[in-house]
Amino acid sequence: MAEFENGGYRLHFIDEGDPSAPAVLLVHGFASSLRVNWVDPGWVQVLTDAGYRAVAFDHRGHGLSDKPRIGEAYTPEAMASDVLALADHLDLPKAALFGYSMGARVSAFTGLAHPERFPLLVFGGLGIGLVNGVGDWDPIADALLAPSLDDVSHERGRMFRAFADRTRSDRLALAACIQTSRKELTEDEVSRLRQPTLIGVGTKDDIAGPAQDLADLMPHGEAFSISNRDHMLAVGDRLFKAKVLEFLAEHRALIAR
Repeated sequence: MAEFENGGYRLHFIDEGDPSAPAVLLVHGFASSLRVNWVDPGWVQVLTDAGYRAVAFDHRGHGLSDKPRIGEAYTPEAMASDVLALADHLDLPKAALFGYSMGARVSAFTGLAHPERFPLLVFGGLGIGLVNGVGDWDPIADALLAPSLDDVSHERGRMFRAFADRTRSDRLALAACIQTSRKELTEDEVSRLRQPTLIGVGTKDDIAGPAQDLADLMPHGEAFSISNRDHMLAVGDRLFKAKVLEFLAEHRALIAR
């Protein structure tokens, strides 16, 4: 199993495709994993078939990576350091960052801190919620800590608890993660994300916030509506895949080795 280490944690990753091809580093969402977010929905295959190197990892607290149960391990800055550490581990001088939901938030923090390493960004499942927040997530933490799904009545809490149960996640680690990973960027910080950025949000997504509102804050932001998809289903949408490939092709020179 391929691993790298950062901050004292062992993190699982995959590296697929031509190693000399432009790289796309995939950053998955909360309670998910590289397999659930990127392999099973076909993203790794789509990207490698299109001539890209697809790199993905399991966040701390997720998948096959180490699972600390302390909140300070999951600040966006700490999780962004994992992205940079993986790029360093693979000796990637530059790569596109493609994050979904929480992964988009982590990608935004990473892209802001290291624009020269990550000159191209794709955010899925997160629009203006990057700035304004994505609602009250304390019920999600409560749902993760409940004895069973039957003890959870909050609708969004039930959705994430069921997802965590289905992916056999460490619920205590996820509860710690959700308490500290929700830090927002300010409008000024978002305006300093000068990279070309595609923002895809499902038209039925009630978590992310509008994509266009976030794109309007960016010098080179572009919004894309993922028709008839909610937060959970948008990631694998075929039209979203086509749009991302079009966007990557348009800006391929930015990540060429």
